[in-house]
Amino acid sequence: MPRSNRPRGRNGGPRDDDPDGLERLLAGWRRTEVRRGVEWNVQPVSAAQAQKAYRCPGCGRDIPPGVAHLVAWRADGVLGDAADLAARRHWHESCWRIA
Repeated sequence: MPRSNRPRGRNGGPRDDDPDGLERLLAGWRRTEVRRGVEWNVQPVSAAQAQKAYRCPGCGRDIPPGVAHLVAWRADGVLGDAADLAARRHWHESCWRIA
Protein backbone atom coordinates (compact mmCIF):
# COMPACT_ATOMS: atom_id res chain seq x y z
CA MET A 1 0.00 0.00 0.00
CA PRO A 2 1.40 3.46 -0.90
CA ARG A 3 2.35 5.79 1.90
CA SER A 4 0.15 8.83 2.59
CA ASN A 5 1.85 12.11 3.49
CA ARG A 6 -1.36 13.58 4.84
CA PRO A 7 -1.03 14.74 8.47
CA ARG A 8 -3.01 12.72 10.98
CA GLY A 9 -3.86 13.19 14.59
CA ARG A 10 -4.57 16.24 16.70
CA ASN A 11 -1.53 18.34 15.85
CA GLY A 12 -1.31 17.62 12.14
CA GLY A 13 -4.57 19.01 10.79
CA PRO A 14 -5.82 22.56 10.32
CA ARG A 15 -6.67 24.42 13.50
CA ASP A 16 -10.08 26.03 13.88
CA ASP A 17 -8.99 28.00 16.92
CA ASP A 18 -6.22 29.90 15.10
CA PRO A 19 -7.60 33.47 15.26
CA ASP A 20 -4.85 35.07 13.21
CA GLY A 21 -4.55 32.58 10.37
CA LEU A 22 -8.14 32.51 9.15
CA GLU A 23 -8.72 36.23 9.54
CA ARG A 24 -5.45 37.01 7.76
CA LEU A 25 -6.37 34.68 4.91
CA LEU A 26 -9.84 36.17 4.54
CA ALA A 27 -8.55 39.73 4.75
CA GLY A 28 -5.92 39.14 2.07
CA TRP A 29 -3.20 40.69 4.25
CA ARG A 30 -5.13 43.95 4.64
CA ARG A 31 -3.17 46.66 6.39
CA THR A 32 -3.67 50.24 7.52
CA GLU A 33 -1.55 53.10 6.16
CA VAL A 34 -1.50 56.83 6.81
CA ARG A 35 -1.16 59.05 3.74
CA ARG A 36 -1.12 62.85 4.09
CA GLY A 37 -2.78 62.65 7.48
CA VAL A 38 -5.57 60.31 6.32
CA GLU A 39 -5.81 56.71 7.50
CA TRP A 40 -6.43 54.14 4.72
CA ASN A 41 -7.21 50.44 4.61
CA VAL A 42 -5.08 48.84 1.90
CA GLN A 43 -5.68 45.31 0.64
CA PRO A 44 -3.61 43.62 -2.07
CA VAL A 45 -5.39 41.74 -4.86
CA SER A 46 -3.43 38.90 -6.46
CA ALA A 47 -3.39 38.33 -10.20
CA ALA A 48 -5.52 35.20 -9.72
CA GLN A 49 -8.14 37.20 -7.77
CA ALA A 50 -8.28 40.08 -10.27
CA GLN A 51 -11.34 39.16 -12.32
CA LYS A 52 -12.52 42.57 -13.60
CA ALA A 53 -11.00 45.64 -15.22
CA TYR A 54 -10.70 48.81 -13.12
CA ARG A 55 -9.43 52.34 -13.72
CA CYS A 56 -6.56 53.44 -11.50
CA PRO A 57 -7.23 56.89 -9.95
CA GLY A 58 -3.48 57.54 -9.76
CA CYS A 59 -2.64 57.39 -13.46
CA GLY A 60 -6.07 57.12 -15.11
CA ARG A 61 -5.11 53.93 -16.99
CA ASP A 62 -6.92 50.62 -16.91
CA ILE A 63 -5.98 47.75 -14.62
CA PRO A 64 -6.89 44.73 -16.78
CA PRO A 65 -8.10 41.41 -15.37
CA GLY A 66 -5.27 39.17 -14.23
CA VAL A 67 -3.03 42.02 -13.02
CA ALA A 68 -2.13 42.24 -9.32
CA HIS A 69 -3.06 45.56 -7.73
CA LEU A 70 -4.25 47.21 -4.48
CA VAL A 71 -7.65 48.25 -3.19
CA ALA A 72 -7.71 51.27 -0.86
CA TRP A 73 -10.48 52.90 1.15
CA ARG A 74 -10.60 55.38 4.03
CA ALA A 75 -10.38 53.94 7.50
CA ASP A 76 -11.41 57.10 9.32
CA GLY A 77 -14.26 58.49 7.22
CA VAL A 78 -17.05 60.47 8.88
CA LEU A 79 -19.88 58.73 6.99
CA GLY A 80 -19.16 55.30 8.47
CA ASP A 81 -17.58 52.04 7.39
CA ALA A 82 -20.21 51.13 4.80
CA ALA A 83 -19.78 54.43 2.93
CA ASP A 84 -15.99 54.15 3.08
CA LEU A 85 -16.08 50.61 1.73
CA ALA A 86 -18.42 51.66 -1.09
CA ALA A 87 -15.95 54.41 -2.05
CA ARG A 88 -12.96 52.05 -2.33
CA ARG A 89 -10.67 52.39 -5.35
CA HIS A 90 -8.36 49.99 -7.18
CA TRP A 91 -4.79 51.25 -7.69
CA HIS A 92 -1.66 50.04 -9.47
CA GLU A 93 0.85 49.24 -6.72
CA SER A 94 3.35 51.76 -8.11
CA CYS A 95 0.71 54.50 -8.36
CA TRP A 96 -0.30 53.94 -4.73
CA ARG A 97 3.34 54.15 -3.60
CA ILE A 98 3.83 57.57 -5.17
CA ALA A 99 0.41 58.98 -4.29
